[in-house]
Amino acid sequence: MARPLAGVRVLEFANFIAGPFCGMLLGDMGADVVKIEPPRGDLARAIPPMINGESASFAALNRNKKSLVLDLKCAEGRDLALRLAAGADVVVENNRPGVMERLGLDAAAVRKVNPAIVYTSVSGFGQTGPDRNRAGVNLIIEAMAGTLSVMGEPGAMPPRPGIQTADMFGALFAAYASLAGLVGAARGGEGRVSDVSLMEASIATAIWETAEYFATGKVPGQLGHSHRSTAPYQLFATSEGRHVAVGVPSDAHFARLMAVLGLGDHLADPRFTSLALRKENEAVLVPLIAAKVAEWTAADFEAAMLREGVPCGPVRNYAEALGNPHIRARGLVVETEHPVLGRQKTVRNPVLMDHDGPEIARPAPVLGQHSREVLGLLGIGENEFARLIEAGVTAEARLQSAELSAAGG
Repeated sequence: MARPLAGVRVLEFANFIAGPFCGMLLGDMGADVVKIEPPRGDLARAIPPMINGESASFAALNRNKKSLVLDLKCAEGRDLALRLAAGADVVVENNRPGVMERLGLDAAAVRKVNPAIVYTSVSGFGQTGPDRNRAGVNLIIEAMAGTLSVMGEPGAMPPRPGIQTADMFGALFAAYASLAGLVGAARGGEGRVSDVSLMEASIATAIWETAEYFATGKVPGQLGHSHRSTAPYQLFATSEGRHVAVGVPSDAHFARLMAVLGLGDHLADPRFTSLALRKENEAVLVPLIAAKVAEWTAADFEAAMLREGVPCGPVRNYAEALGNPHIRARGLVVETEHPVLGRQKTVRNPVLMDHDGPEIARPAPVLGQHSREVLGLLGIGENEFARLIEAGVTAEARLQSAELSAAGG
């Protein structure tokens, strides 16, 4: 058996996070992903931490790909890219709108040589509209999409999310669009052109906030650690200064929590007899609970909540999260061998399938590692390849044979 996307050819024209993460997800599922990079490489290759001159961050975003260097600023490089697109199934790109058109590699141009192509563009603000050419890195999107406006304590400067929310949302929707396009092409023989906006992906995932605004006209605001519609549903401090997350989604859960904390007498309080009333009277309820939780250690409180089936968990750092026995039992952290970075730990694809699911078949490529191999598919022999290198159209990684073998190429 083969992985689900085995035999699917993907061309990736992408930098940093959104496009590369989308391409990596497709590669994990078995697609043959060729990452077309400029002579300087994906800009993420300069993102620390650096090990032996290679970026560990780039490696985490670009496994299961081949690296082909093409100078798309020259006509010959653009022609080679178009020839590769003619035999591809999917193109993923995250350039600013208009860039691929100027290069002659936009969806319309590729469709002329490959009508069934699935062409996915992911950008900050989308391919149309007055903001289409506006620069939009992750933080800017989080600010403009409303994400930051509901974070932090009321009246305080909103904190920045600790992870790249806009980029990751965009990448997931881009992968979703690409997969849907492949299904459509397989059934009807016609490809799809998808326009994925980080801004719209971020707004689309704000389900509670947009629902509240549309239903009531009230602009959602900052809630600190509180939930928009449920209480208690937040962080509490414990006796040793650690924090635990507690979520109480039902009357039964609330009753168990209050009993454990010795607050059972408050269950008859008319302010707390329903979810809506508890949320309405949150300012009274939460201090009662916070004072009691502060008497417990995090470990003891978590254990008590687990016994009662009340959703609860400690705030872990990444060392604790990655080293947790449950995560170890699931095998989320795996080791790979990179020709430059050496033996590296990484996080596997989070999807587990009963057979032939996603896997890490090769580590992230060194810049130009597969230029010779990929251009060979176009019938370019040794002499022509040497000429292209001399002309600066392409470049090749300089690795020893043992390193290339370890790198899967």
